[in-house]
Amino acid sequence: MPVSLLDKAVSGIAGKVTPAELLAWQTKFPWVKYDVQLMELRKKLQKAQADLMTGEFLIDKFEARVASHPQKTMLIFEDCVFTFGFMNEQANRVANMAHRQLGLKSGDTVAVMITNEPAFVWTTLGFQKLGIAVALINFNLRMKSLVHKVMATEPKAFIVGAGEDLLHAVTDVLEELQGLPVFVQGQSPGQLPAGMTDFDSLMGRAVPVQPDPSVRAKMTYDSIMAYFYTSGTTGLPKPVYVSQKKAMQFAGCLTAVDLSPDDVIYAVLPLYHAMAGAIGLYGVMYKGCSMVLKRKFSASHFWSDCRRHNVTVLLYVGEIFRHILAQPKHALDTVHQVRSAYGNGLRKDIFEEVLRRFRIPVMCEIFGSTEGNAQNHNVANKPGAVGRLSPFLTLTEPNPNVLVKFDYSSAMPVRDQHGRCIKVKPGEAGLYLNRVPDHMLSNGTLAVYRASREANESKLVRNAFTAGDVYFSYGDILYLDEEYFIYFYDRIGDTFRWKGENVSTTEVANTMCSPDFIRDICVYGVQIPGHSGRAGMAALTLNEGEKMTPERLKHVYKVCQDELPSYARPLFLRVLLEVQLSATFKQHKVEFIQQGYDLTKVKDDLYYLDSKVKTYSPLTAEALVSFLQSKL
Repeated sequence: MPVSLLDKAVSGIAGKVTPAELLAWQTKFPWVKYDVQLMELRKKLQKAQADLMTGEFLIDKFEARVASHPQKTMLIFEDCVFTFGFMNEQANRVANMAHRQLGLKSGDTVAVMITNEPAFVWTTLGFQKLGIAVALINFNLRMKSLVHKVMATEPKAFIVGAGEDLLHAVTDVLEELQGLPVFVQGQSPGQLPAGMTDFDSLMGRAVPVQPDPSVRAKMTYDSIMAYFYTSGTTGLPKPVYVSQKKAMQFAGCLTAVDLSPDDVIYAVLPLYHAMAGAIGLYGVMYKGCSMVLKRKFSASHFWSDCRRHNVTVLLYVGEIFRHILAQPKHALDTVHQVRSAYGNGLRKDIFEEVLRRFRIPVMCEIFGSTEGNAQNHNVANKPGAVGRLSPFLTLTEPNPNVLVKFDYSSAMPVRDQHGRCIKVKPGEAGLYLNRVPDHMLSNGTLAVYRASREANESKLVRNAFTAGDVYFSYGDILYLDEEYFIYFYDRIGDTFRWKGENVSTTEVANTMCSPDFIRDICVYGVQIPGHSGRAGMAALTLNEGEKMTPERLKHVYKVCQDELPSYARPLFLRVLLEVQLSATFKQHKVEFIQQGYDLTKVKDDLYYLDSKVKTYSPLTAEALVSFLQSKL
């Protein structure tokens, strides 16, 4: 299509032609109606950012909400109501304790591992009042994985939430924390082992008076507000920089569903995730609405909670709705106040069933990443789509999103004879890239992770379409349909997604290599019927002359059970008959993924995670049927 024709179409969408002329365009290009929706969405998001970026920070927005309506409900947790005023007082105690008793100051970092509960919110708010960055630690982590993530941001302190599980997890690795001060909530001093300090006693002695904003006077929009962890697509999980400016962008995301002070958000996802902890919680701070916070997800209580608390906006990942749909149908399935659901990971069939069964007016499926700078929204209720790459609107984007041809084995774009990336056409799948604005580049590069320059550079595609341009690679493969909707297709590199969590294959492999009889290991994700994402599978090679025995299978099971969170434990093992050199594993990885656990294709010994007998058991046709029908 000639550019001049596109220019005219863009002008039509922008309102520079009559409705009759726009109708004519829609006849020629039926998908123009979706562009109109995206134009409206773009205006709303731009307005939200203009409202947020007024020289203040998100914590200032929160304190303004407190001042205007201190008695308004901020959180509902286990049927208890926590007002904005109360949460602010608790946060003030944390801030004053951190400043006066711990000597922490603006620019410092603390690691925080707290389950979903009000203490998570007031603790992180308290540190924000001082301009202290919070590294949000997954409370499922244990052993080496836990130590790696805590120490990755070089924190000045480690705050551990209430609960015996968390206490034991930290006690097990206390020596590896290298003298890092550890403060524990929900425990009396006499219950704590040496090397840990009672957080609640210190907080109880602190005054609830609001610190003067001057304590964060040196804070800028570039200052780090939080670290959310991502496995990225290569290497070990990395802490992602979330600056004060990026926090504002997260806070405005729910503008896509017209979030207002009257809304009630339902959050069952962990607050260390960006969906609940940034998009949801930051949205509450910005708009002054309320959040129903659940300690953990319960499919059987989901809709009754929504009805009891008049929930209007849901935050989700695809796994949540899969479990909800598995519940028996109920006469009250459509009796609720939910007007919108915002999230990602819904397969097309689940999307359609959710619309039919629960009649949620707007399902806003999105695509993005914590470390990325772009976000796509499906605001058309198009089943399975995660947004659109309109050929019209792309012309008006200074930093466009594109899908390009790629090589699975290298996880890199394919180049043409001129060394440039090749855009895919409708009906094809491609690697998702987003152009990095020049102002975001520092010394020619982009720092998204608190990690090595090499780790950050690995996410960049240089000279993609013109000399000197820089694009960010998400590592995700998306499919482009004839109406320019995009659909999640796959993820390449060293990451897969299971149970709503990103799993680093490198981290799992490093953990599973600890038994001395294992020579090398290749970890990857495989598809399971009826499940979103990919489940873990590991191909092992043993030392020369070694054989896999029942005792060794139990040993591998115990390592996975003790040191990996449940979502990262491989469901299948493949013990290779022929030893593979480490350098060839990546070459074979695509083949391993394609063969999966198919007993007709794999000649090596296969095993499955058998929780009943606490080992990996031999995989037979009968065992596979039973395993796939179980609750994975």
